[in-house]
Amino acid sequence: MQRLLFPPLKALTGSQFLRLLVPRAAPRAQCGCSCGIRCSLRPGQYSTISEVALQSGMGTMTLPSKAAERVVGRWLLVCSGTVAGAVILGGVTRLTESGLSMVDWHLIKEMKPPTSQEEWETEFQRYQQFPEFKILNHDMTLAEFKFIWYMEYSHRMWGRLVGLAYILPAAYFWRKGWLSRSMKGRVLALCGLVCFQGLLGWYMVKSGLEEKPDSHDIPRVSQYRLAAHLGSALVLYCASLWTSLSLLLPQHKLPETRQLLWLRRFAHGTAGLVFLTALSGAFVAGLDAGLVYNSFPKMGESWIPEDLFTFSPILSNVFENPTMVQFDHRILGIASVTAITALYFLSRRIPLPRRTRVAAVTLLALAYMQVGLGISTLLMYVPTPLAATHQSGSLALLSSALWLMNELRRIPK
Repeated sequence: MQRLLFPPLKALTGSQFLRLLVPRAAPRAQCGCSCGIRCSLRPGQYSTISEVALQSGMGTMTLPSKAAERVVGRWLLVCSGTVAGAVILGGVTRLTESGLSMVDWHLIKEMKPPTSQEEWETEFQRYQQFPEFKILNHDMTLAEFKFIWYMEYSHRMWGRLVGLAYILPAAYFWRKGWLSRSMKGRVLALCGLVCFQGLLGWYMVKSGLEEKPDSHDIPRVSQYRLAAHLGSALVLYCASLWTSLSLLLPQHKLPETRQLLWLRRFAHGTAGLVFLTALSGAFVAGLDAGLVYNSFPKMGESWIPEDLFTFSPILSNVFENPTMVQFDHRILGIASVTAITALYFLSRRIPLPRRTRVAAVTLLALAYMQVGLGISTLLMYVPTPLAATHQSGSLALLSSALWLMNELRRIPK
């Protein structure tokens, strides 16, 4: 983090940065003449990120700073990496059934873990009062409890690190004036989403701590709240990564042909399908739907199992029937890899820059790797290391789809 942020900050305060404060000239080709006279920026023509105000005898002048754009872009790239780490760690926490080990939530107080034997026994006794211990872990030892407690503790502390990674640099950049008006709104939205994500996480955990006298099922969090928690994290990740790529990668000047327009639209639809597939994985995890049919390509002895519509009303099967949830996840996964394959072959028919072609090839390779991981996870009855790798693969696939979308983005006029 220090290497990414502070060297560019030093450059911003040096003599090189001061030369950036001179009004930029438009390229000679813009004016269409050969007189050698360069035209200044039109009024209201600013950088997309940084506006540096200078006081002079003529008044206040607002000028762009490419160095500040690079700093902000690297910061958001680091932030997206921390969000990815939180998603991966949260998946492992769910796979190890550790998410209900901490039975309360305090922003500051819980940052200090138990240290003495007495404190650990007190924490364990509190856990014993809730359904997960009574129904599932009634024979758990203190040593086993420490493992699941530290898993959940690590996830919560990482979440706080994510919050600091967003809020503290944002406040610094805001004070320095390195954020334009539009970027200020985006940064505020990202910081607000980080705070909302923490509250949503506790709201999700509470659903697994509630007593249900009429139910003897294994205590678990609501799959709806789990999907909302994961979905908001994916939105935060995508927004941060997209913004950072837009700032750090130079934009291609692609000819606006009909083929490129269709390719761009198809890439957007494919990225949306990948996002929906990843989100459906939350319902699979929330209902342990990966354990109901551990065969592929058929589900048991048939292509379409008989218990797809056993719940009433029928619509509830989509989100509450483990068989239907796994079936939907399979269909979405197959649709995603089919769309990515078609997108790749469509991109080969259009002359594209080398970096854009690399993005398309990377997306295709990650798609088939993700399919292989998913099938292996299913056939091997969802082992934790393989399932965690499969969940991480969904983030890598989504990142690659965003990269290709960013490569194909339209140049603003």
